[in-house]
Amino acid sequence: SVGRDFREVAALASYKHRGLAAASRVGLVNNANDALAWGILPVLMADQGLNTLQIGTVAGIYPAVWGVAQLATGAISDRVGRRIPVALGMWGQAGALLWFWKAVGFSHMIGASALLGLGTALTYPALLAAVGDFAAPSWRAAAVGIYRTWRDGGYVVGAVAAGVLADLFSIGTALVIVAVATALSGWDAWINLQSSSDDLNTLG
Repeated sequence: SVGRDFREVAALASYKHRGLAAASRVGLVNNANDALAWGILPVLMADQGLNTLQIGTVAGIYPAVWGVAQLATGAISDRVGRRIPVALGMWGQAGALLWFWKAVGFSHMIGASALLGLGTALTYPALLAAVGDFAAPSWRAAAVGIYRTWRDGGYVVGAVAAGVLADLFSIGTALVIVAVATALSGWDAWINLQSSSDDLNTLG
């Protein structure tokens, strides 16, 4: 297939192509949650009286579950398509953030952290694979680069937004607002990503 101009690829992955643009948006929100996890969640745990060891354990559960679970979730997305794991993963993350909001004590925080990790594991490999599904080999690396720019920009957006919301309102309010945005992002994935890899509108 014929390669595409970088500006054209940037437009496709940012707003022009329904599936690619959705992957970029959902990736941004996914990483915004990651920034939130490393930013204000330890403050929330400290406010609830958890000690340093407990906070470190809760923080470690999240990437541990994410890292191990994605060995299975990536394979699952090859079988069921990208839309289902991505949408479920975002909704799982939204539920985890609300669980953190209502959590009382160390055990609840462990459960919320594990759910957040599982949600991230569902979305991470499937989103990257979706970009590969949509983009032809001749310009796939450029599409992945644009997608990752949006996705990794979520770290900045999440850190700044969470800090501003927590300062203006409270940590709990920040969690709820981000949870709502995450749930809406799950609907974005459900509507705009195809349900099966056989149906994907691969671009030449």
